[in-house]
Amino acid sequence: MTKNIGTIDRIMRLVIGVVLVAVALFIVTVLWLKVVIILLALFTFYEALSSWCLFYQLIGKNTCPIE
Repeated sequence: MTKNIGTIDRIMRLVIGVVLVAVALFIVTVLWLKVVIILLALFTFYEALSSWCLFYQLIGKNTCPIE
């Protein structure tokens, strides 16, 4: 997996992940919806930590400054 996410994208994905976890824990009351939101948060955390996005790879986008 070649890195294709830059620093700004990584920070945005981390913030989105934190917001999703907060929404799941403090706002949503339906269990299955909590699970779905937590899974989405885990996916965004994975993308941020690995600097790799499947969708970016499929469309050929690369925001990582390092080749």
